[in-house]
Amino acid sequence: MSEKNAFDELRKSEEAKYFYKNEQELIEKMRRRAELEAERQKMAEVTGIADEEILRDLQELGYTRDSVTLLHLVPLVYVAWAEGQVTQRERELIYEVARSRGIEEGSSAYQQLTNWLDHRPSEEFFQNTLRIIRAMLQTLPPEKQEASKQDLVSYSAQVAAVSGGILGLGRISHEEQALLKRIAAELEQNRGAAVQEVFKRG
Repeated sequence: MSEKNAFDELRKSEEAKYFYKNEQELIEKMRRRAELEAERQKMAEVTGIADEEILRDLQELGYTRDSVTLLHLVPLVYVAWAEGQVTQRERELIYEVARSRGIEEGSSAYQQLTNWLDHRPSEEFFQNTLRIIRAMLQTLPPEKQEASKQDLVSYSAQVAAVSGGILGLGRISHEEQALLKRIAAELEQNRGAAVQEVFKRG
């Protein structure tokens, strides 16, 4: 084989490798996109969320069809970390709320919750999750929207109260009070009298 033919064969071989690599990368991207779309569909079924943008935001934060069931527990976890560590009483109350919402011990969602209680998620995670919760609440009828907001703030206040004062009950720290106000402000544009009443517990 002449030197020219050998060079042509080498060039063709390199081109074939290049196109094959590009083709495989494209196939992988398409496969990954299909997986994400399927996962969003599952999350939509679990949560009842139809907004594609919200579903994409949830995925970017690392939520899956399993862990998205924990969405409304995130404010409670946020408050539990307000003083830098989660107490046993706070942990027990959060687990109790989780079980009341159908999250079974040993499930992948329960394990994810345990991970959040053992290792504090980032501030960005908490803030972005609160914004998503607010966006979701705004899709509800006004009366249900208000009730859901009140529930979230009330449960969060209970987590704050459970580890303070005598025998771990009753007193909310300054850090927890400040965080409760931030959560309430994020979940609703104006904090009504009922929300303000929650903070009097401290």
